Amino acid sequence: MSARRDRRRLDLLTIGRSSVDLYGEQVGGRLEDMGTFVKYLGGCPANIAAGASRLGLRTALLTRVGDDHMGRFIIEQLRREGVCTDAIVSDPGRLTALVILGIRDEETFPLLFYRENCADMALCEDDVDAEFVRSARAVLITGTHLSQPGVRAASLEAVRIAKGNGGRVILDGDYRPVLWGLTTPELGEQRFVADDEVTSELQTVLPDCDLIVGTEEELHILGGTTDTYAAVCRIRELTDAQIVCKRGERGCIVYAGGVPASEDDGVVHGGFPIEVFNVLGAGDAFMSGFLRGWLRDEALEECCRLGNAAGALVVSRHGCTPASPSWAEMQYFLEHGSPLRALRKDRMLEHVHWATNRDTLWRNLTIVALDELTEIASLAGGSTKSAADFLDLVFAAIGGLEHGGAGLILDGESGRSLLEASAGHDVWVGRVLDPVAGLSVADQIREWPLQQVVVARLDLGGSGADVRYFARLFNACRRARHELLLEVVSPATEADGLVDTIASFAAHNIYPDWWAIPAELGKAGRDRVVASIAGHDAACHGVLLTGRSRDAEFLHEVKASAGRSDLVRGAILGPRVFGDVPGQWFAGEIGDRAAIVSLRDAIAACLHDRARPDRQEAS
Repeated sequence: MSARRDRRRLDLLTIGRSSVDLYGEQVGGRLEDMGTFVKYLGGCPANIAAGASRLGLRTALLTRVGDDHMGRFIIEQLRREGVCTDAIVSDPGRLTALVILGIRDEETFPLLFYRENCADMALCEDDVDAEFVRSARAVLITGTHLSQPGVRAASLEAVRIAKGNGGRVILDGDYRPVLWGLTTPELGEQRFVADDEVTSELQTVLPDCDLIVGTEEELHILGGTTDTYAAVCRIRELTDAQIVCKRGERGCIVYAGGVPASEDDGVVHGGFPIEVFNVLGAGDAFMSGFLRGWLRDEALEECCRLGNAAGALVVSRHGCTPASPSWAEMQYFLEHGSPLRALRKDRMLEHVHWATNRDTLWRNLTIVALDELTEIASLAGGSTKSAADFLDLVFAAIGGLEHGGAGLILDGESGRSLLEASAGHDVWVGRVLDPVAGLSVADQIREWPLQQVVVARLDLGGSGADVRYFARLFNACRRARHELLLEVVSPATEADGLVDTIASFAAHNIYPDWWAIPAELGKAGRDRVVASIAGHDAACHGVLLTGRSRDAEFLHEVKASAGRSDLVRGAILGPRVFGDVPGQWFAGEIGDRAAIVSLRDAIAACLHDRARPDRQEAS
């Protein structure tokens, strides 16, 4: 069926495992010796849904998660990835599955599944909404969710509904012997154990499939033999599905019709010559890339090329879902390749990966900078109220806005309580980097919540910017997964020095996520600077105009700049945006409730007054 003629709202519904992956940060040692872990979204169907979404498909996941912190993390992260979560069931009686993983060497990846009575293995037929399944052009099931009666029944019910509605059915082999009870828990990384009962269970679903994808080991368990060619022949006896054999660095083979006389006579597409760093998740990325083409009825050669490219990018990085490429990144890689076999060391490729996979794309921001509270604090006088108390009112006001677009810049001392309160809210939060005795930048920001943007000042007076310092700062932010905002504080009226600095930074692979430039540069100066930023980093998150000293006067300048460039995303205002409200509140002339209303109205007025002119947003 042509993708252009099919108006169903989803391209792909994946069904099955969802977990939190805890990846060891130390590489080259035993799991016993790893001291710190990074938290990622995990589970084969969850990885595929997120990876395919990054590549432009409309995806959803049907699973269960615990009604707990980790379950909420999975749902929130999937939403950030653009995956529909309407079919996810929160289970109050079970915990979300966890997986602990490590990278020891190219062949060894210790893996522990914590899945005893976990939420996703409690998926049942009652969780399968027929109308939701019918809304998808294709349904993907996995081998793991055929291993137990309840999840098997749920998967087969979705297959029945999809087939009855003309949808396609995809099987990912996803063979983990430990999850079939064939090994001890410590052998989670083991990829193959022959078992006739498992083969029999899996073969019953093959006739309903349109596409079957697996590694050689997964085809072995499907076919009931360790001879790959014989396994493919046996699978073909049971199904007319296209069969894809993933062969790692050798690429893949597709058997679209009858099995040819030789194993290598199918549609063969070679892999990419890259260094293997982490094989975990590479198969899920391959499936995401292959489906990007397959669900758009591309030629099988193109489907293979996309699958191999996605797998190559993930196999050279840390993690599964976070390593998956965006469509822009995929196109960049296929066009330019990389001079390095270790793709994670390619600075430009890694920048494209980071910049095109940001969790939140902010538009039309009005940010209030409250890191310099001397003026507000002076209003307290003999009052028992403090500047920190006033900040609490500001946050309450922002929380009452009817739409997003508000933000705050705070420091870690006077703004600490507000920084803590902002967690989990739809508010842009910048935190000023302050020198801390005995702590490097990397050590300092490592403790910060991930949604906080690191704010650093760029003073171009005197000898100009210290490129080595900003290179260290930029690299520390990337390693800690924080966005970086550079606020230009000097000079106020000349664009030449700033344009030169932007070029110098780009030459040293320094690409801040945000630039804040002074409105005093004037129209021509601002446009030159914005054009320079866009020219060196087309994927920059945005430019903000600062006008702390004359808030109301420059709102029209921000609106005009935004009208000339999509890269201009908003403004940074000072406390004067609140007018007389702080003084009235400290003097006791208005109470908390009236102050909150007035503060909210002041911020809302800025959001409205400097709203971007109507335009077609970039997709």
